[in-house]
Amino acid sequence: MIRSPIIVVTGHVNHGKTILLDKIRGSFVAKTEQGELTQHVGASYIPVETVKKICGGMLDRFHVEITIPGLLLIDTPGHAAFITIRKRGGAVSDLAILVIDVTEGFQEQTDESLAVLKSFKVPFVVALTKIDKIPGWTPHDSSFLESFEKQRDDVKDEVEKKLYQIVSQLSERGFNSERFDRIENFQKQIAIVPCSGTTGEGVADLLMVLAGLSQHFLKDKLEISKTARGTVLELKDVKGFGMTIDVILYDGSIHKGDHIIIGGKQPVVTKIKALLRPQPLHELRIEKEFESVEEVVAAAGIKIAAPGLENVISGSPIVAVTSEKDMEKAKHEVQKEVEEVQFTRQTEGVIVKADTLGSLEAMIKLLSEENIPIRKAEVGHVAKQDIMELQSAKEDLSKVVLAFNVKTLEDAKNLAKDFGVKIFESGVIYRIIDEYKEWCLKRKEREIQEKLESATRPCKIKFLPGFVFRQYDPAIFGVEVLQGVLKSGVNMEKEDGKNIGKIKEMQKEGKTVYEAKRGDKVAVSIDGPVVGRHIKEGDILFSVISESDMKILKEVWDMLGEDEKELLSK
Repeated sequence: MIRSPIIVVTGHVNHGKTILLDKIRGSFVAKTEQGELTQHVGASYIPVETVKKICGGMLDRFHVEITIPGLLLIDTPGHAAFITIRKRGGAVSDLAILVIDVTEGFQEQTDESLAVLKSFKVPFVVALTKIDKIPGWTPHDSSFLESFEKQRDDVKDEVEKKLYQIVSQLSERGFNSERFDRIENFQKQIAIVPCSGTTGEGVADLLMVLAGLSQHFLKDKLEISKTARGTVLELKDVKGFGMTIDVILYDGSIHKGDHIIIGGKQPVVTKIKALLRPQPLHELRIEKEFESVEEVVAAAGIKIAAPGLENVISGSPIVAVTSEKDMEKAKHEVQKEVEEVQFTRQTEGVIVKADTLGSLEAMIKLLSEENIPIRKAEVGHVAKQDIMELQSAKEDLSKVVLAFNVKTLEDAKNLAKDFGVKIFESGVIYRIIDEYKEWCLKRKEREIQEKLESATRPCKIKFLPGFVFRQYDPAIFGVEVLQGVLKSGVNMEKEDGKNIGKIKEMQKEGKTVYEAKRGDKVAVSIDGPVVGRHIKEGDILFSVISESDMKILKEVWDMLGEDEKELLSK
């Protein structure tokens, strides 16, 4: 027996993901969202009859026979991509629809979604939405291909131009793509389906491509096993049921009365009190649309009511068991999966906090790719304990918390100020990582600058003939900087290594200066030497570089001028 493929809809915020799904469902979920933006992950089941009805003649045209029972479509907030939905070893999703607005192309969260799809090796198709926004487009109640043929030539040209801009953007990111009806090899090329959630054009084309790809390339993956497994999306307190969990069931069948093991700080063992399933084409998020059932077969979005769900972690695994032996095995398996993501390393590094296990895993993957060390990673808000843990960090760059989609508790904020801990918060993973990297870069540059300022710089100067203002106590005379940087307080020596003394003060055009560069002519005062006895007009002098200064200069080598590097090499 094969299950329905799980297809996640992801992409940049406001590119039309939920409106596209609404068109498929014939519902109005987008209108129920705050600001009409998706705030939570939702799931809708599209029965095979609906898929066939929408696709109509497209199936005959492309010789596609649908054998899957339906499609489970998962709608996600643009910022969270589908990273909240995971299972051991990868993503729950079998396929993904990457939604891209034809008028805007790739945006910040499009790239984030693509990076996570790539990371979890999830195959995807591109839904190129809002084609009705292309100037001159005339809507038709038909598939994209039929509608496209009826457009004016200049409109067709504009569609092709926009489409190949996306092809180019995907190519820059390492993906070969083409319009779905022109693809020669679906295993090597990404299918792009132009469509509109407003007019419905292209929806039939999109569903046909999804169904065809699912049953052709994912047949083995869709086989159902005996053990019911799922992933927790969210915890919700529902009137009449108490605490409930929204779950994506991706394998097996689950029954009312089953014992289930769910991931938490410790494995949660409980018994299903009620099994609630949304009506076909209805949304997991719309609570009034549920029906109480005795059994649910994968793949499905379901709501489970059971005692003791308060300690469940969003994004954690859920396994149904039938015997005591299975229970112990499942507890070990579930906890291992939670611990694989949540971990502590006793090394220097940042602390990572996220809203779900899936988000946390994506954070860890992307940080690892950037070679950013992690001290601890776990689900939950930023708490006082996290800040206290960073108090002992040896490096300032490690005194950092990266918080994705979670709050920083008030006492933690106050303590962070006292301990000098920096907290980066955002609902976009890339933004957190980019802001942290930029902050690190600025900190390192500042540290280098401070080191550079504290060290004696390599310098070569010439005692200018005819510019003796005082012979001794202190000797005051004019010099020209031939190479490097001359600073006040620096010891100078002659070419034979004989120490002349420390520069007390420098003046340029009658004003005191603290630094002079190549080509500058300044008057210097030096205690100790007597002009005519220890130094003479025309002498060449060098700054004295100590061993500790030499070590610093090697560290900041890239910040030195070419003339300074040449002097040091000599």
